[in-house]
Amino acid sequence: MNEATKAPKNQVNKTKVESYDIARSDETLHLATDLAKFIKENKLSTTVQGKEFVNVEGWQYAGSRLGIVPIVDHVINVSTETELKYQAKVTLFDLRSGHTVGAGFAICSNKEQGKKFYQEFAIMSMAQTRAIGKAYRNILAWIIRAAGYEPTPAEEMDYGGNTTDAKVVAAAPAPQEAPAAQVAAAMKAVPAEPAVAEAAAPAVAYATAAQKEEIIRLLNHPVITRQEKTKMLLNINRLDEERANSAIAKLKKAIDDRENGESAAA
Repeated sequence: MNEATKAPKNQVNKTKVESYDIARSDETLHLATDLAKFIKENKLSTTVQGKEFVNVEGWQYAGSRLGIVPIVDHVINVSTETELKYQAKVTLFDLRSGHTVGAGFAICSNKEQGKKFYQEFAIMSMAQTRAIGKAYRNILAWIIRAAGYEPTPAEEMDYGGNTTDAKVVAAAPAPQEAPAAQVAAAMKAVPAEPAVAEAAAPAVAYATAAQKEEIIRLLNHPVITRQEKTKMLLNINRLDEERANSAIAKLKKAIDDRENGESAAA
């Protein structure tokens, strides 16, 4: 009687896995079911020609359940005189193994449909967003397919003007229908000084690849907790060089303190 009552409990516990292992097919099938529910409930998909494409937030959710987080390696300005364009590279870091397990490249340009009036930061941000989706797509496409969705990130379909961002931008040019004289007057009314000041503003010096590698190396030390590692990795792309150096110093101190504390206790 006791064995009969224990069996269902064990079965229920098995389906409520907090984190999944991509190497185990039984667990990833549970993830596909969980993912389909999460995407539907939070409306994280975009319909394009009758097909459902998952937004980058859905891909990030799938990755987080597997302990895989994205790290932006670089964002490069590849603009020309007539085109504003950025290229981004993102790698995927496995918190369990401590290794890089995937990568993705992407670009974004103001020559794309619906992006003519995008500001520079928005073009740069979309390049990063697309690279994150592409990186996850390279290793998790089959899980997204198993969840019932198309294995291409929705942001890659953005050129068709089907996403929310594209619709918002497409609506912006409407004022151009005003008479040419009004448009010319409005252009004259805009002061040129702020634009010059903005262009001259120094770019933020984000953490270098070497600094990020050092942070990741230190985070893999046994005395660093999983919670500390996850928190740092989720914010690693926001660090500038100064904060990255500070983080490295704090990690080294924490490791030394904990190792000395363990030695004293022994």
